[in-house]
Amino acid sequence: MKDVSIEKGFAEKEIIMSTIDDRLRKYAQAITQVGANIQPGQRVWINCSTDSLPLTRLVVEEAYKLGASDVHVKLTDDAITRLHAEYKTTEYYSELPQHVIDEINFYLDDNVVLIRINSSAPDLLAGIDSEKLAAAAKVTGEKMTYYRSRVMSDKNSWTIAAYPSPAWAKLVFPDEPDEETAVAKLLDAMLEATRINVEDPVKEWQEHRTRLSEKATYLNDKHYKTLHYTAEGTDLTIELPKTHLWIAAGGYNEKGTAFVPNMPTEEVFTAAEKTGVNGYVSNKKPLSYQGNIIDGFKLHFKDGAVVDFECEQGYDVLKNLLEMDEGSRFLGEVALVPHDSPISNSGLLFFNTLYDENAANHVALGAAYPTNIEGGGDMTPEEVAAAGINQSAAHVDFMIGCADMDIDGILEDGTREPVFRNGNWAF
Repeated sequence: MKDVSIEKGFAEKEIIMSTIDDRLRKYAQAITQVGANIQPGQRVWINCSTDSLPLTRLVVEEAYKLGASDVHVKLTDDAITRLHAEYKTTEYYSELPQHVIDEINFYLDDNVVLIRINSSAPDLLAGIDSEKLAAAAKVTGEKMTYYRSRVMSDKNSWTIAAYPSPAWAKLVFPDEPDEETAVAKLLDAMLEATRINVEDPVKEWQEHRTRLSEKATYLNDKHYKTLHYTAEGTDLTIELPKTHLWIAAGGYNEKGTAFVPNMPTEEVFTAAEKTGVNGYVSNKKPLSYQGNIIDGFKLHFKDGAVVDFECEQGYDVLKNLLEMDEGSRFLGEVALVPHDSPISNSGLLFFNTLYDENAANHVALGAAYPTNIEGGGDMTPEEVAAAGINQSAAHVDFMIGCADMDIDGILEDGTREPVFRNGNWAF
């Protein structure tokens, strides 16, 4: 006699797996067609971990279907990454051989499109000596200047997406009884946030880009001199460069091909005037940086620089970030994101900047994007500095937006206009 309940269970599982496979395929198509916008004959470079292989394999396949000439996958493993951090001396842990730099530079010069698929647990390197982590970050920043200049100036197309690892999923859903359930729930949340749970994700992304671009156009037409942020724990003024530009949902590489750097994205962003930031600001969501969680911090600015700070969790990691180089104490990026947005409305804390920054207004310590000033993509570093925006080996976003945040735009003549009220767009 057949066990009908068992057969029913297998059938239901097959339907669920088929649904997941279909959505992952749509996700891979959105990443390759919208995020990376891979062109025939183009090289592709993918950075990912072993946990993301179910998605990575589909991305590789979709890339080749679009005509990619070569899909180069750089694969890491979180367990091994942790072992390296634990057992290597600071000297060897911070080593970056020339052949590693030469390899990526070769691809950069051949119009490569860069794809990163985040999977690592946000606290992967918790407990590792912060001085060791800082040394590795410093060396990487110093030696990867060409890579950074290509990416920050949109010379090469690039995009960042994500796929849940068990450790990450359990951090987001700690009450789930098993890792499999937690991973399924986090994946579903990711697909919802990245607009994959619709009939035609590619079309939805095109419409989303248009909506965000309308906000950027409004702000560019206004050309505010200063933004004034107020909320609990925040009273901050950010002056904007005279030639600043607001950008939304993507850019164009040096060959004129459109791409979307972040999937998801809800932001409209520009650059800060390096020496024009004053007041104080508090984070509203935890920051995952160098495999550690930084939370409960407040930064005090004077003439652009952080002159004092408080921090409840991750004090040493934050301190080392601020001391990375001369520019890491200054703000680069300034990004506006409404509180009434899909990720914020989900009520989830992802512990991952790619997602959490798209739930709240945020700013970034370190380098500004040269493309956020007129003609910046073609400027030399000296010209970028002269235009008033910050340069650094660091670029670390942290979330400052909340439901009670107000932002005023201040015009050249001192007139104030509402840009945000109660956490949302005022226009």
